[in-house]
Amino acid sequence: MDINVQELIFSFIGGLGIFLFGIKSMGDGLQRSAGDKLRDILDKFTTNPLMGVLAGILVTVLIQSSSGTTVITVSLVSAGFMTLRQAIGVIMGANIGTTITAFIIGLDVGAYSLPILAVGALMLFFFKNKKINNIGQIFFGFGALFYGLELMSGAMKPLRSLESFHDLTVQLSDSPILAVLAGTLFTVVVQSSSATIGILQGLYTEGLVDLQAALPILFGDNIGTTITAVLASIGASIAARRAAATHVLFNLIGTVIFLILLIPYTALVNWMQAAWDLNPSMTIAFAHGTFNITNTLIQLPFVAVLAWIVTKLIPGEDKVVDYNTKGLDPVMIQQSPSVALGNAKQEVVRMGEVAVQGLEETNQFLQTKQVKHANSAYQIEEAINNFDRKIMDYLVRISAESLSAQESEEHGALIDAVSDIERIGDHFENIIELVEYQQSNKVKISSTAMEDLTNMFLLTTDTVRDAMLALQNNDKEQAKLVVEQENKIDSLERKLRKQHIQRLTEGSCSGQSGVVFIDIISNLERIGDHAVNIAEAVLGESKHMHTTN
Repeated sequence: MDINVQELIFSFIGGLGIFLFGIKSMGDGLQRSAGDKLRDILDKFTTNPLMGVLAGILVTVLIQSSSGTTVITVSLVSAGFMTLRQAIGVIMGANIGTTITAFIIGLDVGAYSLPILAVGALMLFFFKNKKINNIGQIFFGFGALFYGLELMSGAMKPLRSLESFHDLTVQLSDSPILAVLAGTLFTVVVQSSSATIGILQGLYTEGLVDLQAALPILFGDNIGTTITAVLASIGASIAARRAAATHVLFNLIGTVIFLILLIPYTALVNWMQAAWDLNPSMTIAFAHGTFNITNTLIQLPFVAVLAWIVTKLIPGEDKVVDYNTKGLDPVMIQQSPSVALGNAKQEVVRMGEVAVQGLEETNQFLQTKQVKHANSAYQIEEAINNFDRKIMDYLVRISAESLSAQESEEHGALIDAVSDIERIGDHFENIIELVEYQQSNKVKISSTAMEDLTNMFLLTTDTVRDAMLALQNNDKEQAKLVVEQENKIDSLERKLRKQHIQRLTEGSCSGQSGVVFIDIISNLERIGDHAVNIAEAVLGESKHMHTTN
């Protein structure tokens, strides 16, 4: 029988494309239906490793990608919202959650893939309702996933008659380690274990591989999926690199255990297939589920050991500060609103300290252009937003209690301070984006201009630091100093603008660099405005009209 190689390759890669698009579409639809709660789920429900496992399963089922969950986890660890031990639980859960896709494929509704696609398209294009659109996207993705699988299975059918393909599968059956490598490599290339396991289900259904080869390939798929987290952790903090290393280690240890137990494990899968009358696709799904659940149960008690191993493998002091709010005890609001107010003030001061760190990292990025500083500043900005949400919620709840006149005044000042600090975060984020624009467009800034920027940056950072000290100690002298420094920032901004216009007319600076330079100094000037707002609250003056955008 002649094989049309072109048709085989086109059907396979086209099917793979549709399958991957289907998984993404399904995940996006689920995610939108669930609202933007994913980070919150991971943030709230990871108090211990077991809760972490459950959170990992839930989020992975929602976004249909264990890599996606692991990448979110790596970024949360990097931003200091999650400890390494909490992250390990989530990563284990993500591995279990990803088996759901294999079970969906095992349902074998391939014959109905096109009508399911059509229903999804109808819901997407003929309804204005957001909820119906989201459900339509889930249906569309679901249909595309099966249609892609059908195309891939069709492409693989003729391979049966190929002698060389037959020899390869015999080789894989005889050498489990080779099969593990094949699975790993394929998943690294495709970047989705769900896709490679879907293909494996197709191969096994068509009788192109036997169970002896399919199971080690399955283990390899699980190792290959860790590459996404590894890529996400490059250039990230030490804690994030450790989280990614844990993902690799977890799957490697599991594979070693199961390769040792390959003969009894194969017998168990055979027994499940016979006892529960499973179709070939569902057999692979059950094998995949059993592997990940058993692997998690074996390793869960050793979370501390895993954390210790990766800490030894990736040495170094992790500089990540814990950016979560600490002292906001909801019980205290009813018991003693004034103590609750004091706690809130402490968190506002911490939020301010974090903002100062963000300014320092932004300045480092401006000076060195090293991406690690930009990443760090972006994470700090995210942490500031987290502080903003949590402290504001807490302060709103305090306002429901009866406060004395002085406490009410302090309460108002804290609400204003939180808004000011949050805006400082937005402004240094603007500056990072300007420096990134400068880099990507190869905009040259003269050394004189760089010197001016550095001076203004240091003055602004000191002003914010002093404003926080004034707030912390209720120090009126310090607050007066902030007002003086802010006046200096204003006059410096006016002076630098004039000098820059002069440089532009002399032609020593380009128009593009002018945009970057002027925008950076105006963002710094606005940061100064927000610092003075905080200082004036300490002085008990009403804010004069400062820019607060």
